[in-house]
Amino acid sequence: MPGPANVLRTLPLLLVALSLPAQTTTLPQENPTAIQRGWQQDCLDRVLAAQGHPVDILFIGDSITDNFARPPRPDWPLVGIDVWTQHYAHRNALDFGVSSDGTEHILWRLEHMPVRQFHPKVIVLMAGVNDAQYSPEDIAAGVKAVLLKTESMYPTAKIVLMDILPNGRAKDKTDAANRILETFADRKTVFSLNLAPYIPPTADNNWLGLGPDRLHPTEQGYAIWAEHLDPLLNRLLKP
Repeated sequence: MPGPANVLRTLPLLLVALSLPAQTTTLPQENPTAIQRGWQQDCLDRVLAAQGHPVDILFIGDSITDNFARPPRPDWPLVGIDVWTQHYAHRNALDFGVSSDGTEHILWRLEHMPVRQFHPKVIVLMAGVNDAQYSPEDIAAGVKAVLLKTESMYPTAKIVLMDILPNGRAKDKTDAANRILETFADRKTVFSLNLAPYIPPTADNNWLGLGPDRLHPTEQGYAIWAEHLDPLLNRLLKP
């Protein structure tokens, strides 16, 4: 059971997710790291470019989502843009990811960036890896807050809730949080997709499809994601 400190953290997230008024919240007004590097502006530019166009698939997340469609920094060779171009650029998909974002930052963007006008048919949500400093229960509570916020904003959309990818930050916490995340799927409006079976450990203490930082997917990792996501998308988007 979460202790008092955990409750104090998760309650504001849930209040924001449900669009309920709160006298005080810990929700930050910005992500300093993302703003400093221009990542938040990159996301806003994508949102503004999509104005007036249909958005059938909305990808929501952090750097793992962001790097799916955003060319990386010159010193960062991990990229998924070729996979994005092949699989999603022609499917009215919008990448709503920002590097360094925790679940509280994603909530802030959903509330403050102009994305309410869109009417996605499917949402692909991957979040939580940047909450690794918290307990598995708190990580799951943050993702649940984003899930609830997303459901309230887009009540007709189907949601693909991705498990947190294997990573070198906090394996035990990730595994425990993912067990909770999988209980959020009702297989009617929320569907769980776990890529861990397709990203096995490697001999160099890494995982197949992840870069040397043991966190961000390589092009191979994004191809694995697309390979297992596409059949589900095709089923959910079928008239």
